[in-house]
Amino acid sequence: MTTSKRLPAFIAAAAASALLITGCSAGGGDSDPSQAGTGGTPEKGGTVHMLQNADFSYLDPSRGFDGGVNAFYRLIYRGLTMQAAGDADDPNKIVPDLAEKLGEASDDGLTWTYTLKDDIFFDDGTPITSETMKFGISRSWDPQVGIGSPYLRQVIDAPEGYQGPYITGDLPTIETPDDKTIVFHLKKPFPEFDNVLAQPNAVPFPEGTGAGDEFIKDVIASGPYTLAEYTPGSSIVLERNEYWDDKTDDVRKAYPDSWEFEIGIDPATIDERMIAGQSDDQNAIAGTVSAASLPRLQTPQLKDRAITADAFCTTYMSMNTTKAPFDNADVRTAINWAIDRSALVNASGGTQLADPAYTIIPPVVSSFKDFNLWKSDGDKGDTEKAQELLDKAGLSDGFEFTLDIRSQPLMQGQAEAIQQALEPLGITVNLNVIDTSIYYETIGTPSQQNDAAITGWCPDWASSASTIIPPLFDGRNIFEKGNSNLAQINDPAINDRIDEITAMTDVDEAKTAWGDLDEQIMGLSPVAPLVFSKGIFLPGENIAGYYPSTSLTDLTIIGLKDPSKG
Repeated sequence: MTTSKRLPAFIAAAAASALLITGCSAGGGDSDPSQAGTGGTPEKGGTVHMLQNADFSYLDPSRGFDGGVNAFYRLIYRGLTMQAAGDADDPNKIVPDLAEKLGEASDDGLTWTYTLKDDIFFDDGTPITSETMKFGISRSWDPQVGIGSPYLRQVIDAPEGYQGPYITGDLPTIETPDDKTIVFHLKKPFPEFDNVLAQPNAVPFPEGTGAGDEFIKDVIASGPYTLAEYTPGSSIVLERNEYWDDKTDDVRKAYPDSWEFEIGIDPATIDERMIAGQSDDQNAIAGTVSAASLPRLQTPQLKDRAITADAFCTTYMSMNTTKAPFDNADVRTAINWAIDRSALVNASGGTQLADPAYTIIPPVVSSFKDFNLWKSDGDKGDTEKAQELLDKAGLSDGFEFTLDIRSQPLMQGQAEAIQQALEPLGITVNLNVIDTSIYYETIGTPSQQNDAAITGWCPDWASSASTIIPPLFDGRNIFEKGNSNLAQINDPAINDRIDEITAMTDVDEAKTAWGDLDEQIMGLSPVAPLVFSKGIFLPGENIAGYYPSTSLTDLTIIGLKDPSKG
């Protein structure tokens, strides 16, 4: 994602989302996500509205993998495990979902076993079994469909050349000895496997469904809601799934009778509507308030409604290490020295919405190590140090490169800040503006990627950096589609260290090691960290149970204070 959880079809970590970097939070309230939410308990009934600028990347969870759509998926899909509720004491905790309990690992850590709950069904009344669970998960190996979260493919063992159920057929390394039992065989021990199965693509589907583009405009739901209407780029309406039983679900509260997503609205118009709070907008939520609208939140009424969410995601600029001149580490390091991160903070909405970033791991992640390899006065960059490195690389007069960005004002402003910082060095930055709805798919396809790209990454779980460093910098994870290693760096020392850390059984040792590896990787400058993105959210006056996050806002616990108004 993400910018995690995934940006990717990624980011998450990533941040293409209506709830993430394209729109997030900050105003009044405690920054602890377990505390900072709208007051009161929602009542059952009514319709919650969501206003957003861009459509979701995909309805198919094997394809989509960004913060906004990941939050949406929780309404319509279920997996063996899931992230805890947004109002939990630890909202990053992994808890059972369709499984009776978390997985049981074998002594050697290579086999994980789960048992399904009773009375779980798809939206057509078909039972969810271990076979449908296996089928849904195996879709992630399909070269066309499986472009979303990479962790299943990275961790679960599979025969060489396996290409999913539609092309290859059965995946023998996932066993289903009976309808309720499912057994996973891993490539190597992975203590965080429960987290992997909480990813959006680890969900069941009836066997034989979902080939090609079948799930582009329709879904087979296993969660509390199912698709009633979908007009791409315009609207989505969800209605209750009559076969979902709340007795089998400890997290999703599913208070509203329906959800209506209004898509394609100009961000300034979204702000205006949320501030005014008229008619159905009192029952609405949206992404973060834009920087231009922040001064308007000073009235007592709006201050009471505004909610702050801490930075969970890192916005960064990748540099394609397979293309000159970014195949030269000195050139990439020169870029990092030259960038004016104070200007980037301003372009990102000011200090209420962003902090300067020098690490790829954000401070909220337990593996964070506080270092700065390009320290400058006021975070304004150091043109002299940058010029020295360009001289060394034989590029004293600068060069020209193309920077991919989304067609979105925030990213446009960030790109212009980079242009201005690099101009004194004779570096010309040409902007390639890509439609938001296809942005992450485009930059995640190496054959379509240009010299550099602004993107973001949100960790898929905060207990370690295992969902940040490997997807972004492991050279063995460069894919033809759904690629999250945008720098396309393939450094044996990095790859080997990733293997060593993922094999560590001492959690604290691994946390420290990820932070050290972050510093080692930044020494090669495959990316330029730009800002840690914070956010300010302004829910409608009739919204309750709203705990916004710059990572994953939990839609499943949101409802209305008074359903008669919705």
